[in-house]
Formats: sequence, C-alpha cells, structure tokens
Amino acid sequence: MALKYQDVVVEKKKKKLYKKIFKVFIIVGLLFTALIGYGVYWLFFDMKRLPTGEYLTEETSPDGTYTLKAYVTNGGATVSYSVRGELVFNEKENKTKNIYWNYREETATITWIDNNTVVINGHSLDVPHDKFDFRNE
Repeated sequence: MALKYQDVVVEKKKKKLYKKIFKVFIIVGLLFTALIGYGVYWLFFDMKRLPTGEYLTEETSPDGTYTLKAYVTNGGATVSYSVRGELVFNEKENKTKNIYWNYREETATITWIDNNTVVINGHSLDVPHDKFDFRNE
C-alpha cells in the first residue's frame, strides 16, 4: 500500500508535535528539579537562616574595618551546641554576614592575624570572602 502525499505530511506534523511536547516536558522537568534543588539549599544550607543564638564574644580587626561576633546556639535536647560567627562591616553601616558555623562547640576563640585574616577556633578565614560551614565539609 502506497502512502499518499497527505499521509506523509500528517506524519511529519505529528513528529514535529511530539518533539515540541517532549521539549516542553524536558524544560518543565529541569525547572522543577532546579526549584526543588534551590528549596533544599534554602532550607538546610543557607547561612542567612541560621539561628541567632546567645552572644559570646567579639574581636575587631586591627584596622577597625571588621568586627567578628560569636554566638552560641542551643539546639535543644537532641542537638549539640553550635557556634555562629557574624562578620560586621564597621564602615558599611554595620552590615552583617554569617561567615562561621560549626557544630559541637560551646566557646569561640577569635584571633586576627592581619586586617583580612581571622582564626576562629582553629579555622583560618580570609574575610570577607571565606566562610566555614561544617555542613559543607
């Protein structure tokens, strides 16, 4: 049985339609996966969402540009204490940024090596770019 010209045209249109539907499903699937991935990151790994905690100590950099404040958080009956380090930009209207988060610590020892290097409980950080988060180690 020979295919008519109209049958061939209809088959080509069906293939194009199936390809478009497939592409739409792929794009929607990738967007959905990206949304879920960002949601997991935001819920479990975003340092902006860390608990505030109770004030421990603070140290100012030698040139006075930064102040590092340390806080201890109590996770409750089933979770150990954690230390959060908050970098304060003294020259930028006291803008803050979390740069340190470590589990199973109750104290904070802060030492400035120079104007841009701080050591917190043995972890050396180049401020303001470096961060230490035990969840990413």
